[in-house]
Amino acid sequence: MHPEIRKIVTYDEEVLIEGFRSATEPWRMFAVAAVVRNPWSGRYVEDLTPEIRAYGPVLGEMLTKRMIMLAGGGDRIEAYGKAAVVGLDGEVEHASGLIHTLRFGNHYREAVQAKSYLAFTNTRGGANAAIMVPLMDKNDAGRRSHYLTIQFAIPDAPRADEIVVVLGAATSGRPHHRIGDRYQDLKDLGHDVDNPAAV
Repeated sequence: MHPEIRKIVTYDEEVLIEGFRSATEPWRMFAVAAVVRNPWSGRYVEDLTPEIRAYGPVLGEMLTKRMIMLAGGGDRIEAYGKAAVVGLDGEVEHASGLIHTLRFGNHYREAVQAKSYLAFTNTRGGANAAIMVPLMDKNDAGRRSHYLTIQFAIPDAPRADEIVVVLGAATSGRPHHRIGDRYQDLKDLGHDVDNPAAV
């Protein structure tokens, strides 16, 4: 059992001016997407495990290798995330299944030496649907400078029977970050990092 990949799409942007001010260094965000045939399309399947276990490692390894090549090394990646968009003949559960498995995400996590969980979205849409890849610092979930979102679309994907599986990254946070990190809020409120709402 092997994923049927129709195409691979790379998105890469460098922002030189943000907020009417030049960035000291280009603010770079990029992603790699695999357009995969949905093995569960058009029907209800109770057990998704066989395909998840078969597809996860293949997609995780392939997309991670391409991300590391784009970055110029895992150490260059500071923020990371993942996303999946399932076509209209599939369930959001199908999108979730392919990215919410350690067999997929751990390839990326290990390659960039990350401690944080991978920020994510899993949605359903037709061809040219917005693909939103949320990012966060790979080691510090409270570092707001690295709360970012990559947005792009693929004109012919996902087809109704496809899933777009994506990894994303940034080599830095926002160029002119000035809203602070969540730790100061927690300190000011007298709340704990593990229970920020004190409930």
